[in-house]
Amino acid sequence: MNKTDLIEHLAAKHELSKAEAGRVLETLLDAIVTTVKKGGAVSIPGFGSFKQHARAARNGVNPSTGAKIKIAAAKLPKFTPGAGFKAAVDPKAAAKKAAAKPAAKPAVKAKKK
Repeated sequence: MNKTDLIEHLAAKHELSKAEAGRVLETLLDAIVTTVKKGGAVSIPGFGSFKQHARAARNGVNPSTGAKIKIAAAKLPKFTPGAGFKAAVDPKAAAKKAAAKPAAKPAVKAKKK
């Protein structure tokens, strides 16, 4: 599905014109990009979260010459899918993960002196 398909889906699902659906999608994407660009995070429960990830500077090797090079630090966008999204994509893995999760330990009360 590309952007045009998504706009058509939004328009059909919510009885909007394609222009209105396109503006809604652009507003949503702009809000996410602006927030992440400023260092904030956008969390959509059940879907996932978008945040900024800082990659540290590091040394690398040019594969064609073998020369050592410095790779500059970078800020990158990062998407982390939510549990609901993961379960929708692969229900078997989600069920296996839920079954493998150990039971929570009861809280230990602090002793009074």
